[in-house]
Amino acid sequence: MDKSENRFHLLLLISVFVVATCGLIYELIAGTVASYLLGDSVTQFSTIIGTYLFSMGIGSWLSRFFKSNLLSWFIRIELLVGLTGGFSSSLLFLLFNQVESFRLVLYALVGLTGVFVGLEIPLLMRILKDRYEFSDLVSRVFTFDYIGALLASLIFPLVLIPYLGLLKTSFLFGILNVLVAWLLFEKFKSDVQGKRIMQWMLIFSTAALLGGFVFSERIMRTSESLAYADKVIYAGSSPYQRLVLTRNNSDIKLFLNGNLQFSSADEYRYHEALVHPACTYSKQLNRVLVLGGGDGLAVRELLRYPEIKSIQLVDLDPMMTKLFSSNPLLLELNKQALKHPKVTINNTDAFTWLRTCSIQFDLILIDFPDPSNYSIGKLYSTTFYKELKRCLSKDGLAVIQSTSPFVAPKSFWCINQTLNEVGLATQPFHIYVPSFGEWGYVLAGHTIGSSPVRPIPTGLRFYTPESFAQMCWFPTDMMERQTDVNRLNNQVLVHYFEKEWSVYN
Repeated sequence: MDKSENRFHLLLLISVFVVATCGLIYELIAGTVASYLLGDSVTQFSTIIGTYLFSMGIGSWLSRFFKSNLLSWFIRIELLVGLTGGFSSSLLFLLFNQVESFRLVLYALVGLTGVFVGLEIPLLMRILKDRYEFSDLVSRVFTFDYIGALLASLIFPLVLIPYLGLLKTSFLFGILNVLVAWLLFEKFKSDVQGKRIMQWMLIFSTAALLGGFVFSERIMRTSESLAYADKVIYAGSSPYQRLVLTRNNSDIKLFLNGNLQFSSADEYRYHEALVHPACTYSKQLNRVLVLGGGDGLAVRELLRYPEIKSIQLVDLDPMMTKLFSSNPLLLELNKQALKHPKVTINNTDAFTWLRTCSIQFDLILIDFPDPSNYSIGKLYSTTFYKELKRCLSKDGLAVIQSTSPFVAPKSFWCINQTLNEVGLATQPFHIYVPSFGEWGYVLAGHTIGSSPVRPIPTGLRFYTPESFAQMCWFPTDMMERQTDVNRLNNQVLVHYFEKEWSVYN
């Protein structure tokens, strides 16, 4: 085999590697976008992967109808993959709030990309079939294919999302597809039919994807301006979530993955209810642990109690705690709570941190996101609550934000019963927050006293000791439901939550 032939084979095998890497990246991007926009759920990734693989099968079947000019077709399909995959995330973000049947658009894009990717490998194997023994051909093609898939699965969460974000990642890998097409075109131009048209297709594709990459932040800002009623003043992506801040006059709102986390107009209601009942009923307040709450608003309320000696904050996302430790508007909102000398911040997984913790706390505040997926649902399980119980001092109390007892009563009471299952006494309560409606909490401990042991601080805007009795009363439409206990091996809470909130939305 001469050098020219070796070069030909190497280029095509490099194409396999790029195709495999790009193909899986597009699949991961679609699943991530679907989770951001439709809810961070295993369902989204499962249906995206299923649709993508099915579409690849259709593409493989369609490859039988390509009879001649296989190299030319391979280059064209590389361009189609690059354009479709490269622009997919931008289109999804831009169209999310503009079309009624968003899921139809989502699965159409996933399906189209899958068909194009499914075409490539069969065409490539047919191009190479006369140059390799069949067994050698299969081993070479699939070795490069699987190596590319491994690379994609590693760099997507560790490098691409933290440093580039979804849109730039999409455009970057679209550009890689087009570069392969350029390389094959230049090296084997004599074998390509319609050279002039092909050259213009390559130029157009390259320009379009480079333009998308350069203006990706502007595209994202445009999509977010369409998605949010108020002006977007900050937007950023971490490996864990998309953070967006909006402002309307004096009202600042935080959205995580498109879901409202707080509005500065009424967040004091939520955080005063989260903090002060537990503080006033807890016999000791020396050591306090906050799980979640990276915005520092719960810590702000805790710092009203001078007897607290230390506050340990555990929040997974360093982008969150950094933002709320540096942004002037947010520092004014949380009173610079995260910079207080009593506060220690750990950016790590709360589940792992609690399991390795050897300290007992007088008060534990749990301000996790709602249990919309299994990775969060584990933080509401018996396994987690056993560790919570172990880390509570003898007279210590914990309080858990527990979603809406009005919209999701089974979810709310499931959390209460799961706490009871591990031997903790509980006192459920709820309040009205205008931005969210009725919202629920569960106070838990080895024992819970019948009356407060310390007065509330001065300057509260909402909570009073007298109001707590009313908070503990549940009307008929929010009364206790019998539910299963949320365990790691069943995650019934996630199912309850998805079913109840899907009806409300």
